[in-house]
Amino acid sequence: MSEERRDRPVRVLVTGGTSGLGLAMASALAAAGATVALTGRSGTRADEVAGQLPGAVGVEMDVRDEGSVARAVDQVWSRLGGIDMLVNNAGIGMRTVNPRFMTEPQGFWDVPADGFRAVIETNLTGYFLVAREVTPRMLAAGGGRIVNIAVNRSTMHRTGFVPYGPSRAGSEALSRIMAADLRGTGVTVNLLLPGGATATGMLPPDAVPGSMPILEPAVMGPSIVWLASDAADGVHDERIVAVDFERWLDDRNGAR
Repeated sequence: MSEERRDRPVRVLVTGGTSGLGLAMASALAAAGATVALTGRSGTRADEVAGQLPGAVGVEMDVRDEGSVARAVDQVWSRLGGIDMLVNNAGIGMRTVNPRFMTEPQGFWDVPADGFRAVIETNLTGYFLVAREVTPRMLAAGGGRIVNIAVNRSTMHRTGFVPYGPSRAGSEALSRIMAADLRGTGVTVNLLLPGGATATGMLPPDAVPGSMPILEPAVMGPSIVWLASDAADGVHDERIVAVDFERWLDDRNGAR
């Protein structure tokens, strides 16, 4: 980013920042000195959560709705004076179509069409709509960073994981094409994922510690803070696994 960026706190928009991975990342960024705007479908809830973080602001955004996205991005850009980093995180999981998906997976033919559409529109179309609104502003400003939150690739072909698996496979493909389209522009695009099942509201009550390793959302903190830092200048089209971040960073530094 430009020298101007280094003279002030980095300005970050985190979608779906009121809980789970989004809240963990917003909290880590705010604690590291970033100015954070976090979004949620409920503006009241977004304001309440933002009020618990230093210098953060809450904004209502429904990532499935173009008008809502445009209004929210306008508001964030105005309140923060710009956006240096977008963290595309807002999403919904398998519980919306099968509350017991971990123990009683259902075939794709039993998934209701409206449930399928809701997950795709949130997890895939939502990433597109927010990035589509933010990117031209970043290009006009001379640069920026986009981080798209991803999942393990095993999720994309796991039994009973329609529509969540396809939505995340699509968002990962979208991210890679975004990176190709933006190469050399000053706007970077990277993927970041926890590296395993994480203790968020997407897990059903019967997915308890002991049945599988469960990561804490805070695992995302070090990697997202690094991606917002000067050290990540020029890092582009990478797929970073948060649980392996330190090893990835050591390997990267050792390769220089």
